[in-house]
Amino acid sequence: MSDTGQKTTQSTVLSLAQLLEKQPTASPSLVEPGLLPAQGILFVGGEPKVGKSLLVANLALCLAAGSDRLGFPIPTRRRVLVCQFELPLPQFLGRLTLMRRGLGAVADHDLLIDTRAAGHLLSAPQGLAHFLSAAQAAAAEVLILDPLYSTHDQDENDTRAMAALCQALLRLRDASRAALIVVHHVRKSINRHEIGSAFRGSSALHAVGDSYLLLTRPSPQLPTLELRFQFRYAAPCPPRLLELNPHTLWFSAAGPVPAKAALGRKVEMTDVCQAFANRGVPLRYNQLREEIMKRTQCSKRTAQLAITQASQQGLILQDNGQYRLSACEETIRYVSGTTRPGETEAGNAGMQPAEG
Repeated sequence: MSDTGQKTTQSTVLSLAQLLEKQPTASPSLVEPGLLPAQGILFVGGEPKVGKSLLVANLALCLAAGSDRLGFPIPTRRRVLVCQFELPLPQFLGRLTLMRRGLGAVADHDLLIDTRAAGHLLSAPQGLAHFLSAAQAAAAEVLILDPLYSTHDQDENDTRAMAALCQALLRLRDASRAALIVVHHVRKSINRHEIGSAFRGSSALHAVGDSYLLLTRPSPQLPTLELRFQFRYAAPCPPRLLELNPHTLWFSAAGPVPAKAALGRKVEMTDVCQAFANRGVPLRYNQLREEIMKRTQCSKRTAQLAITQASQQGLILQDNGQYRLSACEETIRYVSGTTRPGETEAGNAGMQPAEG
């Protein structure tokens, strides 16, 4: 081996003592408890319009201000660079201005926005170079990408393409030495216990993240979000609730998830039938599902299973995309409350507990 090769090997192979000398203590998490490790990658996910971007904007302001307003301890102020692709700059600035009223000017100099993020693709060398240059210019300790699908043009169902995108995320993290917060959508059909594996696309995303935050809305009529967590390097964190103030656009802690909500709600066939009695008109699928969810506080998946079973039992009928009650005697008994599931043959086949 040449002298040059020996020097290169010696400079990259270090003993434990040398490593401890260079980095004697582990860096604390930027957001506790373990939500955002130093130079880690946090994926924030949920269905469209659930409030992901609002929550991440709240978190960006908290990090820049060193302020705990969401129920997550933030040890110190951080330099935060936001690369967002969904809102025109004036609208995004208006959103931040409204949120800023509750903080004052404390975050003004440490919260930075990439005004030319749109159009740059992380999956292309030039795009990666742009985001890296922006992070270095901002001296960013935290880099936010909102949403991930706007940063690439790859097929999210292609394992090789998504693995390459994940490598680009890792290169951006390593070269910038910043933690990443990545906003992403989840698959259309997930069960309640999925968190990291629920994100849309290949399993490569589940492998590259250090922590995952999943947002769900227990009830469409309430401003409350349920947060569920998965950490690679920290102890498990129980689900918790946040409530949105529509006047300030700030979420605030609303306590732990009630035990009953965590276990899910069993849906009876009477609940399905009563959904029509409440409205008194034929309902489209989404309307019927929302009415069942409102009545029982169940999950979307549980409501969907209830509709399927009610259709199979002949309690409800579908005509031209609309659902209505059948005119059979058993349905009339269900709605009037003169029988309960278990008193008839159809009732004995009633709902089994579904994953809520």
